[in-house]
Amino acid sequence: MNTQHFDYIVIGGGSGGYAAARTARETLDRVAIIDNAKTLGGLCILRGCMPSKTLIYSAEVLHLAQQGKTFGLNIPVATVDMPALHKRKLEIIKEFSDYRQEQLEGDRFTLFRNHARFINSRTIQLDDGTRLTADNFIIATGSVVSAPPIPGLADAPCWTSDDVLELDFKPEKVIVLGGGIVACELAQFLRRIGSEVIQIQRSPHILKEFSPEASTVIEQKFRDEGIQLYTGTKLKSVQHGNGSFTVSFEHEGETHTVRAPHLMNALGRRPATDGLGLTAAGISTLPSGHINCNAMQQTSNQRVYACGDVAGPHEIVHVAIMQGETAAKHATGRPAERVDYDTLCGVVFTDPQIGTVGLSEQQLKERGIDYLAADYPFDDHGKSILMEAKYGYVKVFADRTGVVLGAECVSKDAGELIHAMAVAVSLKANVRDLLKVHWYHPTLSEIWSYPLEDILDEL
Repeated sequence: MNTQHFDYIVIGGGSGGYAAARTARETLDRVAIIDNAKTLGGLCILRGCMPSKTLIYSAEVLHLAQQGKTFGLNIPVATVDMPALHKRKLEIIKEFSDYRQEQLEGDRFTLFRNHARFINSRTIQLDDGTRLTADNFIIATGSVVSAPPIPGLADAPCWTSDDVLELDFKPEKVIVLGGGIVACELAQFLRRIGSEVIQIQRSPHILKEFSPEASTVIEQKFRDEGIQLYTGTKLKSVQHGNGSFTVSFEHEGETHTVRAPHLMNALGRRPATDGLGLTAAGISTLPSGHINCNAMQQTSNQRVYACGDVAGPHEIVHVAIMQGETAAKHATGRPAERVDYDTLCGVVFTDPQIGTVGLSEQQLKERGIDYLAADYPFDDHGKSILMEAKYGYVKVFADRTGVVLGAECVSKDAGELIHAMAVAVSLKANVRDLLKVHWYHPTLSEIWSYPLEDILDEL
């Protein structure tokens, strides 16, 4: 049996895996990467961040063009050109995927285009029979779409987010199952390109990971744009036949039935651990299916680490990168810092967007932290009024000394605006210091000065 030994083996060549491989290679010579994907690059580049945000931004430009009269403009009727939209997306992601493939296939690493399976605590077997051993491993296999036990769902030829991102035509009507980030971003994209959209969410609010206030703003915007949104539902069944999907669900005590030619399952993802042989390697998992890791991303097998979606707790690309770097540094005996989730930044690319950083109000309450909070609405803010971007608000949380602990922004370009508070949270800045900043007028950013002033008044 052919067996090869490496200093460090990475399973999965996405953003987290590549970050780990690159970091390990700084001090090690023999680093291998195993990735059996048809196209190299990982979820973010190929089927996540980059393609989705490319399409979402195009849909935003289209939406603005269609609002020309609001701004005193006479713009001819704007419509989507789906083949052109699809072509532009492919051209953009190709630049990123080509670069990542070039890095993975370079002479810095040994690349295996195979599926990997642990057969014991220190040995991997590839599907061509090759066996690999290493001093340390990291699992960075990402996540896959999950299908909850809803009658008929598993057998129905549903779209996933991957399918929606590959569309080169405008669907007439789509049912979207789910209310998470992916579901909401793509539901609004579909509506803005001209599709009729029915969105069904089981929880009382869409985007349940965020505050009810933030979710309520997005719900209102969705309904104002014509999305048929149902929340607080119980899905009963999914049927497919005669070129149509039928979804039955309970809502407010009544049974509803909706039909459409297309159905997108966006009810969540699960860690991609199938076939990895975790048990053989002595690697434990959490009830969620995520690989159980300590603060250094080390699993129950101390020679094996994990990062990214397969490890959790947050399915965000920059978190995966930080986890991969932490794991590789720790495995190679270098100083490593745990990922600080208390300073985490998050963004939802709906319109309006949601941007968050630091501790949420719910987390502050759960931890028993005495805090001050203040908010300010965008519908009373000069720049947002002239931009017709009046949905949403900003909110700041600080301790009793004025140190900023967290912030929330729901607005146009919230993903950009939140970084002002991200700097504040990361540096443990005080509201007094932040109010020394020249908040330029009229800008969207200056809105942060209003809740900061309110908190200062309470100190």
